[in-house]
Amino acid sequence: MTTADGKIREATAAHAELSAALRKAGVSFPAMDVKPQGVKDGKPSYGMVELGTVSPPVAKWLAHLIARGAET
Repeated sequence: MTTADGKIREATAAHAELSAALRKAGVSFPAMDVKPQGVKDGKPSYGMVELGTVSPPVAKWLAHLIARGAET
C-alpha cells in the first residue's frame, strides 16, 4: 500500500465513522463523500471527507448536538 492509498483509506474510514455517529444522533448528510485531493504519480495523494450541503433544520440539529456534547 502506498502512502496515497493509505490517505484515501484513512479518509474513507473517517467517513464511515462520522456517518455512523451522525446516524446514531439522528442526523443524515446524504451528500457526504470522500473526495481525492492532489495527485502524485498519477494517483490521488490525499482524501478529504466532504460533508456536502444540508438543510437548515439539519444544520440547527447538528449545532444543538455539538453544543450539548461540548457541555459534557
